[in-house]
Amino acid sequence: MSNWYLQSGKESDVVISTRIRFARNLSDFPFMNRVKKEDLEKIENKIKEVTPSLGYGLKFLKLKDIDDITKMSLVEKHIISPNFALREEISGAMLINDDENISVMINEEDHLRIQILGEGFDIDNLMNLGIEIDETLEKNLNYAYSEKYGYLTACPTNVGTGLRASVMVHLPALTKTGNIQKILEVISNFGMNIRGVYGEGTKVYGNMYQVSNKQSLGISEKEIIKNLKQIVEKIIEQERLARKILAKESIELEDEIYRAYGILTNCKKISSEEVINLLSNVKLGVDMGIIKELDDLKINKLELYTKPANLQKYLGEKIDAYKRDIKRAEVIKQIIVEK
Repeated sequence: MSNWYLQSGKESDVVISTRIRFARNLSDFPFMNRVKKEDLEKIENKIKEVTPSLGYGLKFLKLKDIDDITKMSLVEKHIISPNFALREEISGAMLINDDENISVMINEEDHLRIQILGEGFDIDNLMNLGIEIDETLEKNLNYAYSEKYGYLTACPTNVGTGLRASVMVHLPALTKTGNIQKILEVISNFGMNIRGVYGEGTKVYGNMYQVSNKQSLGISEKEIIKNLKQIVEKIIEQERLARKILAKESIELEDEIYRAYGILTNCKKISSEEVINLLSNVKLGVDMGIIKELDDLKINKLELYTKPANLQKYLGEKIDAYKRDIKRAEVIKQIIVEK
């Protein structure tokens, strides 16, 4: 079985992936903005001690023992945050399983960032697994908790449930029909964050957006999930409606899609950013039944293995940016023609 990021799930024509994240802190230690180096080591050791009793195939890894390319490959898979991967201090660790659908960043913005990831729109199952893992950790660790405010976190926006549920959506048709800004404004007015692929302050690539809850305090976990589900269901509905409108002008749409496909299949050198934007059109073509030469698995492989770090992992060698652009074109052809 492939890892979750190479699979397609429910509503995968619009929803790329879903993530559940809990921010937690240990009551015996200061928050990260006031913590001392010796405290960081104690936190890591404490979590390392309880790891064998947690189950789920979780393994403890110190950040300093992971090479830079592997760290960035995890960022590209949305398993760890860019800030966590790029930190200069030697502190930091993580728990991760072989399927890479469960990860816990240790000493990132909070002492613990518990993440459950999955393909497609699978928010209920991921939430159930997230609660299960969170409760298992809570039995082994003393969380910082207030009867008045809930779980205490380094950033005030996470206080309360500490839950951030997010869904990655692909919205090319809403962009092409000129309705994307209106949709983004509606989502924001309903108390949701709209961000780029890698979170706050990051660019939007390939018409992909991350939709997540803003509020964590004064609202239950069930309400957060219910509200996010309602918004995402509306987004799916609007994107599919926009695709039907585009389909009426089929020659123009097919021309744009096959031009993108033609560049990908014939280029000799290509950047990762150009691939992402071309793949947006190609994925739209596959999802609408226009391109029959590709399937979801190949789209997911192209999306992942053309990124800088994962390209190098795929090739098994460290290469500079110029050579990556050449090798990327070769890898695209390999993936497209493979059986």
